[in-house]
Amino acid sequence: MRTATIHLTCLLCAAIVEVAPAQNVTANVETVDITTRLRTVVFTDVAPFGNHLEAPNWSRSGKSLLLNRMGKLYKMRFDKPRLSKVHTGFAKACNNDHGYSFDGNTLIISHNDERVGKGANSRIFKMPATGGKPILVTENYPSYWHGISPDGQMLVYCAGRNDLKDWDVYAISIQGGFEKRLTDAPGLDDGPEYSPDGKYIYFNSHRTGRMHIWRMNADGSEQTQITNDAYDNWFAHPSPDGKWLAYISYLEDQQGNHPFGKDVKLRLMNIETGEITDLTDVFFGGQGSFNVPSWSPDSKQVAFVSYKN
Repeated sequence: MRTATIHLTCLLCAAIVEVAPAQNVTANVETVDITTRLRTVVFTDVAPFGNHLEAPNWSRSGKSLLLNRMGKLYKMRFDKPRLSKVHTGFAKACNNDHGYSFDGNTLIISHNDERVGKGANSRIFKMPATGGKPILVTENYPSYWHGISPDGQMLVYCAGRNDLKDWDVYAISIQGGFEKRLTDAPGLDDGPEYSPDGKYIYFNSHRTGRMHIWRMNADGSEQTQITNDAYDNWFAHPSPDGKWLAYISYLEDQQGNHPFGKDVKLRLMNIETGEITDLTDVFFGGQGSFNVPSWSPDSKQVAFVSYKN
């Protein structure tokens, strides 16, 4: 069968996936209990590749998940497992980098903004969590949101600057203005997220030639590698109680990319002891599975998406 080359939603995910035209993808939206390791499929959707569900956020109320489908955001309530669209105004090309403030009142989105040109044009916006008009935060682009400080005043994100030669972690006031560069190591630095006490920022970095999880102080100082194994480790999400770090691991070296359609698993680190265990067995996933903050408010479960084609 003839295959087509299709680019994924997020331009930062430079991986290209070979799939058959109009091939359907089954997306299983799942939760996993960090104590029992019990996985529960809470929603299943079948759609053509490129229109499949991705990147679940758990709402701060614990009652729903937020998901992305083809640039639009949808809410899925646990008591009524169906999708309802979230009004995002002109922002109809959201990539997978979205999530809520700690108080649950604000939604941060990254939108591929064609008003500033084609290509690497993602900019970060804020809006009411219930939907509404997006307000621009980052003038510079491309910028991909990943974390918000506990007090709701600062955002951290991955950004390509210097003609896309440098991909680093930046911080900016939620009101916009000056952006502060926090990393400057060779290779991609991505996925920054604040610890719930605001003291640290967790991120993943390819500076060693392999993607691993790192931690730094909120001002960018004391950057320290905290995983060092044979996996490619991405998108570390600290639990609301500050005890755990959940992240996604590719079984094989992806050379600085996080593509869709690979063998991956979720892993769990005890922040106090540094002990790492498997949170799930291996599943088919990657890009779209675990990009954004996905913890339940009680720190007992995380949400993710596994796929079948």
